[in-house]
This record gives sequence, structure tokens and C-alpha cells, in this order.
Amino acid sequence: MTKMSIRGILLNVKVIGSGYPLVLMHGGPGADLYTLMSLKPLADQFTLVFYDQRCNGRSEGADVTTMTWENLTADADALREKLGFEKWAVLGHSFGGYVALEYALRYPDRLSHLLLVDTGGDNRLAQENAPQVLAQRGFSPEIVNLARRLLNGQIEPHEMFPALMKLGKAYTYHVSPRQMLHMMITGLQTKIRPEALIYGETHFLKGWSVMDRLNEIKAPTLVMAGRHDFQFPPEHQEELAAGIPNSRLVIIDRAGHNVHDEQPAETQRVLRDFLATANTGGA
Repeated sequence: MTKMSIRGILLNVKVIGSGYPLVLMHGGPGADLYTLMSLKPLADQFTLVFYDQRCNGRSEGADVTTMTWENLTADADALREKLGFEKWAVLGHSFGGYVALEYALRYPDRLSHLLLVDTGGDNRLAQENAPQVLAQRGFSPEIVNLARRLLNGQIEPHEMFPALMKLGKAYTYHVSPRQMLHMMITGLQTKIRPEALIYGETHFLKGWSVMDRLNEIKAPTLVMAGRHDFQFPPEHQEELAAGIPNSRLVIIDRAGHNVHDEQPAETQRVLRDFLATANTGGA
């Protein structure tokens, strides 16, 4: 782990492995790179670039109000340049998928492949539709209301961690005891930044959508999600993939919003197959 000076701030960065470069954009906002650490095994084939986005995790030097699409995507591209990559494959999970989509639209010549994991092209799905999905699936009114508040940034900072714990069964459809242990260890390492979540959901994420611009994305794209993801259910994944000209849709069974944690072997297999057949040179 190292702090790298990028555009006047310090980004927390971890680079491992060798091979074709793949940058991993974590979810949130308010989370960090540890939430994607179950993808570490891919380092035997790819150079993995994990990093905490500005105002997230252990990155330093930026006020939360600087969280804008312009800054988030420019940070990523400056990191690419500093690491010496002409192009790289870009993977985004959840909120990180939003950043990845914006990056694909703003820096189309700098990414070779786009990998979207449990994410969407319209944040209204999470803020408005996701609580309704939980209600339809039989979750209690308390859990439905908690999800609504969290996804709309209507919480106090001290509520974020307890809220995520209470929503565990909503986010995660299935984990084995071994996977649960891994997630617990990862959770202890994760640095949560509630102010990033609250600001993001009440400001620049409010009303965000790129659904009408998906046809501009030319890079080969993988759209992958758990079948039981309540934020971005399969019907939206189908719509997302249909809007991107050169895309592949994969829905993983027995998984929810964190498919990489819940079905790690299957997720890694899909990612490897996609990048191999999409000619990264990583096969």
C-alpha cells in the first residue's frame, strides 16, 4: 500500500501482480479498495491496480465537495498515466461502476475494456426502486426504510456502519462460512467514510443517469451481477447491456450485490474469460 500524489491529493494505491493492467474502482461512496480484495487471485494473470478514490478510504487531501465526476475520472486517468499505462481495462463495482461508466465516456481512448459489476446507469434505481424491491421480497418495513434512508444519504455519520450490518441479508444472498470469515477480516481493514456517502447521495449522485449515452461506449463491455441484487436487479442489467453496443451480459446465480464475495470462483472465471476473449493479451 502506498500514497501517491495525484492532482494535488494523496490517493491510497495498491498495485499487485503482472500482466495486462486492470484498475478496480470500489463501491460506496464511502468504501475503499479492501471491498474488492476477493479479486486478488487475478494478480496471477493481470496487474491489478486497487485504489481508494478521493474522499474515500485512506486517500487524503481533498474536501468532500470536490467529489465530482470531473475529478473522480481525472484522478483515475492521472493515476493511469503516473503508472505508465497507455491503456488499461477498467472494472467498477456499484458506485465504482458509475465512475467507470463516466470514465469510459470521458476518456474513451484510455480504456481497452469496461467491466461493470453489480452496478447501473441510473442512480434513481438505487434511491427509489431498491427499497421497493426489498419490500416485494418480504423484508420488514424497518429494513426497507433503513435502505431508503441509506441510499438517499439521509443518515447521520455514526449510523452508517450499523446500517450496513443490519442490511447484510439484503446485500448478500449467500456466503459460505469461509467466505464470511474473509468478508469479516476484510471488513476490519476497511475504512468507512460516511461523509462521502452522505455528500454523494445528496449532491452529485442525485438524479445521475447515463442511460441515454450508453451507445457512445465503444469498448468491449462485460455487464455482470448477482441474480438477487436488490439495487440493480437483472431486468436493469439487461437494459444496461442492451444499451452498450459491444457488451456481454452475465447473471450469476446465488449472489446478490457483492457477487465477487458471494461467488468468487465463478466471478473470477467470468472475468478471466471475458478479458482473454477480448484480446487483452492476458490469456
